Amino acid sequence: MKRMVLVFGAVALQAFAQSNSSQTSTAPLQNPLSGATKYMYSMSKNDLLKSAEEMPEENYSFKPVSTVRSFGQLVGHAADSQYEFCSAVIGDGKQPPGIEKSKTSKADLVQALKDAFAYCDQAYSAMTDAQAPQMVKFFGHDAPKLSILSFNVAHNMEHYGNMITYLRIKGLVPPSSQQQSSQ
Repeated sequence: MKRMVLVFGAVALQAFAQSNSSQTSTAPLQNPLSGATKYMYSMSKNDLLKSAEEMPEENYSFKPVSTVRSFGQLVGHAADSQYEFCSAVIGDGKQPPGIEKSKTSKADLVQALKDAFAYCDQAYSAMTDAQAPQMVKFFGHDAPKLSILSFNVAHNMEHYGNMITYLRIKGLVPPSSQQQSSQ
């Protein structure tokens, strides 16, 4: 647990430095909480999109066992969930479009995921630390906006973990491992 906290702290610190690189070194960091969340979202978005693009079309129906989602269904679920989480923060009442159950081709699913992230980008780009504690309804409970966006990042990474397994079974290297091996 200590290691996870240290890793998150290091990533958050890097995010703060990158997002505030245009400021002088003596200026206080602005929006460190929402800035770190935006950075983590960007990482999760990148990993999910690259995974969806890397998996060959013929493996989109692949399931390691019959009781789990296919790779394509994981992509669709990730797309649908962007609407679920971010509509609560944006406040527009937009409902998930049912991508997981309606799309099956790689091209359609990758585009749907890109569209879903474009929608969710609105919530993250508009978020500031001042707005972070604003309470909204989420799954019938009151929750701070930034917590919902953080939960979205966790959910994205949960399903990226699933995708890693599918990619590895098919002999492919997941995006986050590709980045490490190229550095």
